Amino acid sequence: MSAQRNLLTVAPATDHRDLRTQHLHADTVIVGGGLAGTCAAITAARAGARVVLVQDRPVLGGNASSEIRLWALGASAQSSNNNRWAREGGVLDEILVENTFRNPEGNAVLFDTVLLEKVSAEPNITLLLNTAATGATKDGDRIRSVTAFCAQDSTRYELTAPVFCDASGDGVLGYLAGAAYRMGAEGREEFGELFAPEESYGALLGQSIYFYSKDVGAPVRFTPPSYALPDITEIPRWRSFNTAVQGCRLWWIEYGGRLDTVHDTERIKWELWKVVYGVWNHLKNSGDFPEADTLTLEWVGLIPGKRESRRFEGLHMLRQQDIVEQRTHPDAISSGGWSMDLHPADGVFSAHDGSSHLHARGVYQIPYRCAVSRDVPNLLLAGRIISVTHVAFASTRVMATCAQIGQAVGLAAARCARDGLLPADLVEPERMRALQRDLLRTGQHIPGLSLDDPDDLARQATLTASSELRLAALPADGPPVPLDRSRAQLLPLAPGPVPRLTLTVDVTAPTTLRVEIRTGGQPDDYTPDVVLATRDLTLDAGAAQRIEVDVPATLDTHRYAFLVLRRNDDVSVRTTTQRVTGLLAVAHTSTQEADPAIGRPRVEFWTPERRPGGRNLALTIDPPLAAWPAASLGNGHPRPTARPNAWAAAPDDDRPTAHLRWAEPRRIARLELGFDTDFDHPMESVLWGHPERAMPFCVRHYRVRAGDRIVAERTDNHQTRDTVTFEPPIETAELSVEVVASHGATPPAIFAIRCY
Repeated sequence: MSAQRNLLTVAPATDHRDLRTQHLHADTVIVGGGLAGTCAAITAARAGARVVLVQDRPVLGGNASSEIRLWALGASAQSSNNNRWAREGGVLDEILVENTFRNPEGNAVLFDTVLLEKVSAEPNITLLLNTAATGATKDGDRIRSVTAFCAQDSTRYELTAPVFCDASGDGVLGYLAGAAYRMGAEGREEFGELFAPEESYGALLGQSIYFYSKDVGAPVRFTPPSYALPDITEIPRWRSFNTAVQGCRLWWIEYGGRLDTVHDTERIKWELWKVVYGVWNHLKNSGDFPEADTLTLEWVGLIPGKRESRRFEGLHMLRQQDIVEQRTHPDAISSGGWSMDLHPADGVFSAHDGSSHLHARGVYQIPYRCAVSRDVPNLLLAGRIISVTHVAFASTRVMATCAQIGQAVGLAAARCARDGLLPADLVEPERMRALQRDLLRTGQHIPGLSLDDPDDLARQATLTASSELRLAALPADGPPVPLDRSRAQLLPLAPGPVPRLTLTVDVTAPTTLRVEIRTGGQPDDYTPDVVLATRDLTLDAGAAQRIEVDVPATLDTHRYAFLVLRRNDDVSVRTTTQRVTGLLAVAHTSTQEADPAIGRPRVEFWTPERRPGGRNLALTIDPPLAAWPAASLGNGHPRPTARPNAWAAAPDDDRPTAHLRWAEPRRIARLELGFDTDFDHPMESVLWGHPERAMPFCVRHYRVRAGDRIVAERTDNHQTRDTVTFEPPIETAELSVEVVASHGATPPAIFAIRCY
């Protein structure tokens, strides 16, 4: 009987009951588990902080999750602009590289698992899924606690911490705490932003819902629900729908910019469902798409992907001029590079184009002050709610940019909790330099900043290598590409005369080919609108002609130059299969014409083709390029900037090895290595496939020696950053890293070697 009674709970009637309440204290509480909140939590936890991560959905990732299925993008912009080698670094890079390795097909469900695994692997993180923040209490102007509720286990949480972070997208914590915010678009006169939209265009970006279809190989009937949009022609661009486009390529199925994008989200969702089912009814039942006969509607989003709602006021408000002029900030903590991308408020029902873009010449800095609430002293902001104008928000809102801001905020929160500081205290110059240094240590990309690390023992060593690449030729073993558009090869050149260059071309008819040497306005500027030299070459018809480009151009500093072949329909140029870190071929794809009325600069876009295409041009170089010295391993730039910033060995070096030598033995506990996972490849997280699991430039297999003794060996690396921990620490006056194999590219390269 006693065993049977234990199976039964009997609760007598009472006048009331309270929810089960759990009290959790942490160093920082982060509300919101999109990419910004996820990266903030991981970064803070790895910095030693105890973190509670509150996420109101069943999975992490926000708009990148399987619930919404938008690919994560940022400064790399699907290689559509001049932001070369601009993919975000640090934790987000680790996530995207891992997802590409496991999930090159872009399965959104598998991306969920990558995010959940990364968070669950951190013992300092307490993850609360399906838990929504519902209240905040304050001591004076500071947040004391956050109340949250999980409907799944009927538990109320009281969360306390010295520092809080709002990464919730709608800014629920900042709102509950009474922080100042904005919603909508500033007028042109407030900040002098010429791109600010007119009232007829609308003041808010809307929301989108995506759908996936599947071919089941047999006819499938579709009966639309009664709420489906009955007349597809209500959508001005209805003729753009077809059976080949699905998922987030239909980003322009957008609605809600005329509504309250916080409180009207359910209403917006229903309108988007009407559109999606109306579109599918059109594709299945109009008779115009016979190929749709065997298609079924596999998935429709259950919640809309939200672009814009509240933006909170911080210590600085980023604006159009900061982005277009690429202004520098003493407290820069991350990068942006997406265009200022405004959408009409009427979305799919608008007669306007789906978006209106204004591109800067390249990447720009985002200052820490944009992430610090100006009136709630212990509140940090991450993701799309940071302190920016509506126009600047149109660029900073994209997920990879938000994630990189989250990384910086996570480290700042950990630093504040550790040292008893408030977020604004970190703006002090010495503290800011320390924060920037630690961000760079974790792989964060901050344009214009390099890692100057006094704790790095490698800085005290003499750096040498078994050999260094001197590139004299790229063999013509690849297919020819037509000059149906102007094409160029980026070349990392040293100060002095431009070397003599020789190309191989096929010519179908006598013609004159114009060749130019171009560069950007700054050493790390990849918009090639400065023409240094021009040469017109008279060519006869014939295959495999070698043409020499010897021009009187001189460079004043290390920088990339563009060897440009102008469009000529009678000419094709030979390519090479050889891939080298820091070398890239591009083509002129379009031009953003200047428009002073909206503050838009003229920008020619020279963009690469995605692999497996996108081969370098075959050429010989005299004198050879010596752009990959061992000294690059310690210059603090773990990606190409004005030069490759990598050490690469000579192709005939059968044991490429980098050596560090000290005058006296050093005690080394940790070795950190930076590899090339191709920061020019956007690595979209879902739907968009990738040709390789591991990037061909990345070192797969390496050995570490202390003197003659092997102290570490990795055989299966595919990540950008790899750390070797020595337990116990080793003492040595010589450390070497031998590269055994890459994932395909020869010669392999290393960006950084650091010792602690």
